[in-house]
Amino acid sequence: MSNQSGLSSEEAKRRLAQYGPNALVEKKRKPAWLIFLSQFNDVMIFVLLAAALISFVLGESSDFALIMIVILLHGILGFIQEYKAEESFAALKKMIVNTTRVWRDGELKLIDVREIVPGDVVLIEAGDRIPADAIFLEGSSFACDEAMLSGESVPVHKKKDDKVFMGTVCVSGKGIIEIEKTGMNTEIGRIAAMVQETEEEKTPLELDFEKLGKSITIGVLALCLVIFAAGWLHGFEPLDMFITSVSLAVAAIPEGLPAVVTIVLAVGVQRMAKRKAIIRKLKAVETLGCTTVIATDKTGTLTRNEMVVKKFFANDRIVEVSGVGYEPRGVFTQDGKNAVLGKEDDLLLRIGVLCNNAYLKESENGEWQIIGDSTEGALVVLGAKADMWKEELMKEYPEIAVFPFDATRKRMTTIHKIGKEKNAKRIAYIKGAPESMLKISKLIFKDGKEKALQSSEKQRLLKLTEEFAAQGYRTIAFGYKELDHAELSVEAVEKDIVFVGIAAMIDAPREEVKASIEKCKSAGIKVIMITGDHPLTAKNIGDQLGISNGKIMTGEELEKMNDEELDKIVDAVGVYARVSPAQKLRIVNSLKRKGHVVAVTGDGVNDAPALKKADIGVAMGITGTDVSKESADMVLSDDNFATIVAAVEEGRGVYDNIKKVVAYLFSGNIVEVAVIFFSIMLGLPLPLLAFQILFINLITDGLPAIALSVEPIEKDVMKRKPRKQNEPIWKDTEVFLIEAPILLTLFCLGMFVYELNYVGDLVRAQTMVFTMLIVGEKLLAFNSRFLNKPSVYELFSNKWLVATAIFTFALQLLILYYEPLAKIFKVVPLRAFDWLILLSLSLVLFGYVEIRKWWKNKKQQDKKQQSINI
Repeated sequence: MSNQSGLSSEEAKRRLAQYGPNALVEKKRKPAWLIFLSQFNDVMIFVLLAAALISFVLGESSDFALIMIVILLHGILGFIQEYKAEESFAALKKMIVNTTRVWRDGELKLIDVREIVPGDVVLIEAGDRIPADAIFLEGSSFACDEAMLSGESVPVHKKKDDKVFMGTVCVSGKGIIEIEKTGMNTEIGRIAAMVQETEEEKTPLELDFEKLGKSITIGVLALCLVIFAAGWLHGFEPLDMFITSVSLAVAAIPEGLPAVVTIVLAVGVQRMAKRKAIIRKLKAVETLGCTTVIATDKTGTLTRNEMVVKKFFANDRIVEVSGVGYEPRGVFTQDGKNAVLGKEDDLLLRIGVLCNNAYLKESENGEWQIIGDSTEGALVVLGAKADMWKEELMKEYPEIAVFPFDATRKRMTTIHKIGKEKNAKRIAYIKGAPESMLKISKLIFKDGKEKALQSSEKQRLLKLTEEFAAQGYRTIAFGYKELDHAELSVEAVEKDIVFVGIAAMIDAPREEVKASIEKCKSAGIKVIMITGDHPLTAKNIGDQLGISNGKIMTGEELEKMNDEELDKIVDAVGVYARVSPAQKLRIVNSLKRKGHVVAVTGDGVNDAPALKKADIGVAMGITGTDVSKESADMVLSDDNFATIVAAVEEGRGVYDNIKKVVAYLFSGNIVEVAVIFFSIMLGLPLPLLAFQILFINLITDGLPAIALSVEPIEKDVMKRKPRKQNEPIWKDTEVFLIEAPILLTLFCLGMFVYELNYVGDLVRAQTMVFTMLIVGEKLLAFNSRFLNKPSVYELFSNKWLVATAIFTFALQLLILYYEPLAKIFKVVPLRAFDWLILLSLSLVLFGYVEIRKWWKNKKQQDKKQQSINI
């Protein structure tokens, strides 16, 4: 141990060279250019690039340009999101102060915190942030807020040789510490290393599209080979068949899908922002929709992070107190009826207010805040509820001396004057841990008198304290002692005191949380609590909110289990207490091994590794540390657990809309492939040109697809169970991916054959197919508004879809009847009779899909009703 004069400058330099600067070593981050290039490491993008390259080789410059614009747009949007997300580690550095006061060469000096070395002796005062891990040497009333590391909601009072940690804040007192560890060797450094080593995994949506891309690639290659072989065997020129195969590939690939999905996600981000959920990573939006478990921190997430006295014991009765947070409003009741406060109650409340370093203040916006320790603040608020305001009591009972709280005595004493100066008396007000207070109590204040405190009465009071603790309450006892002029030392004052009563306080749950958890249950989402708090406190909150399931596990019990044992019981546990950061990460990994999609909430540095490892990390915007926010996928700007539920609802809506877009785009693409495939197999000319296919895929289909991305959330979205992570995105879309394409293909081929055989004009035949696809697919867009129930009842409520349908139809008319465009697209004007056929067939298609959805929905409802009746 260093002496209090500190290190010499020479020794400090030697140790700085040995241990390195007191800073977190950052793992080398990916350069911006590499992040940008990584956006193109996607199967769908590879397929599009291949199509673009072939188009370029064949001299189809317009096709090449259109595809490259789509690819570039996708890359830019992805780069912006990921570049922002690469800031987790930088936030850790912000938690370290710039300068600190250190004894060097026998003098107190202000030095750069990076120059701190093990052995340095540092002066810390209330409000200072601890610059490195250290040992507490000496001081008075020294307490640190360690919630960011431990999850504990109550400041930790320090005694000699206790450890203090880098990044935590001294909330009261003054002390001297000796530095033990610096930089990456500190607790926060260890967490920093964990954050950097934790690799982010692909979202369910990314996995879906990876499978989709592979399926398309295999399907397209197989089709191209079949078509090329069939044509070659039929005697077609190999080059012609190669061009035809490329046309087929262009028809099969939904060129607009990556860009449209990005837009759907961006719209979801905007919607969530309006509901106080800020999304930092675009692809994580949809992940919320299939979340099966929310693993939440307690302090500040489920609870208000504000201690509040809920009951107190005095004069042989328990008085309950209503009210939330620090607002000085509440009702005192006993057995459900309004309680009249007696002398004993008033005395307990007065001691709580005066033997206290905290103050209650009202901010400009009308919110009440505590300046000082939250536990002491709860007592000031309790007094204010009984109209005992600290500022007024201090005038009536001026403070003349203080014996600060310390971890050895577990008590605090203040001495006050009572009465006018000549006849003034002195009285000591004392508060502390009940067992500590009962040891020094000789009398008890009961029925307005001081009575002897019997041993049996002490045992009864200790039992009451244990009952309060079992209910999750933190307890504080109160007493007083009238003083003569000789009694000035703490030893003389804190003995033979008069016991008054006990207060029970708790960091209460947020009012809206219970309803939100019930909503999660109805949506098939399990909520579990993971906290660093005491098991009894955690169990009490868990029981109140209905998430404990009678099963609680401590970090100590968890440490004794291997991963296999943990996997067996992880689904049954509702509350985890006294859990370390590494253990929290183990719980998340176990849940993921069990197939869960896990959302993790938190606000402290201790939450950062688990936030980053989770399928979706949710940080608190107000109380959260920068580290937790930068490690998270989503930040709640109002710190409200209910906002998570709103975000889940939005996430499910986003997935629904992506599914609608996929069903709509692929229904058209399947028709395009089928029309080309069967035309070739029947020995017919190509019914569509490559440029026409690209125009359909990117413009006339792309714009309505974007309009589908702003569809409002369906009303029953939170009554469904979460979708399975491996569930394909095309599940339950057979009407769109099989039946509608078959019908539309038959219509297109029928018209094509009719025009070729009876009119004999290939260009007119191709124009009919080109236009039929555009008109038919526009009506399919309206069908796609609801995939499993009729859309006809809300046909025109999506104004964007109506607008894009009108625009694309008008654009098609312009192409058909404006000669310069007609030449580019190689089409001819259509006659009135042609339009009659096109529109009639399109309406038949629309009607068929609506009837099939209605029938399917009816069967599902009947099945549900039968299961209810059984």
